[in-house]
Amino acid sequence: MPMHRRALLSALLPGGLATLALAACADAAPPLAPEAPAASPASAPTLAPSSQSFDAFLAGVRAEAARGGVSPATLARALGGLRPNQRVIELDRRQAEFTQTWPQYRDARLSAARIENGRRAMTEHRATLDAVEARFRVDRRVVVAIWGLETSYGRVTGDFNVVEALATLAWEGRRAAFFRAELLAALRILDAGHVGTDRMRGSHAGAMGNPQFMPTSFERLAVDMDGDGRRDIWESRADALGSIANYLARSGWREGLWWGYEVAVPAGFDATGFDHTRTLPPAQWAAMGVRRLDGRALPGVDGAVVSPGASRGPFQSFWVSPNFMAIRRYNPSNFYAVAVGLLADQVG
Repeated sequence: MPMHRRALLSALLPGGLATLALAACADAAPPLAPEAPAASPASAPTLAPSSQSFDAFLAGVRAEAARGGVSPATLARALGGLRPNQRVIELDRRQAEFTQTWPQYRDARLSAARIENGRRAMTEHRATLDAVEARFRVDRRVVVAIWGLETSYGRVTGDFNVVEALATLAWEGRRAAFFRAELLAALRILDAGHVGTDRMRGSHAGAMGNPQFMPTSFERLAVDMDGDGRRDIWESRADALGSIANYLARSGWREGLWWGYEVAVPAGFDATGFDHTRTLPPAQWAAMGVRRLDGRALPGVDGAVVSPGASRGPFQSFWVSPNFMAIRRYNPSNFYAVAVGLLADQVG
């Protein structure tokens, strides 16, 4: 889940903060993959505190969507017979704190299989990636790495009915405004014909397709890379990869600059005192004794030093460029952004 992910992480908990607030911090360790397929919708979700009946809630959504131009036919297909899904509510309430150490998190995501599958994807989709790179000026290795971390290269995209999941969460009430906006966006996407109701599948929180875009992010950032008139991030690899690249481009990706490099830090270096927000010129890092492991000079741009998990156990340190921040806008976690970078190092 991308920059929409920042809003989602805030929305996922009462007041925008609690257990998942950890995932918006520098050392957040977001979950490895989307959830398992949903169970059958429950007819009486006893966990929901909403004082409004689900039918009354849907009537309001229908009216609002219709005022926004969504056709009666789309509303009938998407909302007809819809019931709240208790499994969605249970998963939403069971959000865990992810307290893995950095080595645990890193090794789970940089498995030999994920690296090999990434290299295969680079070869299999070479022509598409040529076009994506030419259009958006974003390095293909990072695009593929994000795809790999989000959905294992499209293998695990979530099997929840997105409209059902979003309607359940919007009705359930604790994050009603956020999920209602996402639900209305999902209905507009259906009405525009980008995807059919039966194919609009995703995570229990409504993150969709190969890039795990929330519906409002889809509206802003998904692209029709294959030129068929639809932005299909579910089945079209071109649209999915182009959309990831567009997200990074719109987040400030700078062509020709790599995300970062592992560095050695001097004895006594306070790894917890530096993070992605503290940038310095390369000469200052060098004067402090920060050195690239490969012996090369740091790039000639201001950068930061991040040490994921430094407060919780073994860690590595990395000098990171402004492009690291573009990756963080996809998911505001240093664990995630460094893992993307390291996977990109391996798949290229």
